[in-house]
Amino acid sequence: MQPPSSVDLTRINLQSTIAVNYWCQAFRCSETQLRNAVLAVGPLPADVQVYLNR
Repeated sequence: MQPPSSVDLTRINLQSTIAVNYWCQAFRCSETQLRNAVLAVGPLPADVQVYLNR
């Protein structure tokens, strides 16, 4: 899946609907799960992926 050009791949921006939709698809999670993960471990995609996969 190719991210939209407006999506920063180094940090998850919860303020951007496009970014939230992209990361939810990439991690196969709900928006609530994504938001909870970012609140728990921060905006770095690698950290969020580990958190979601636990």
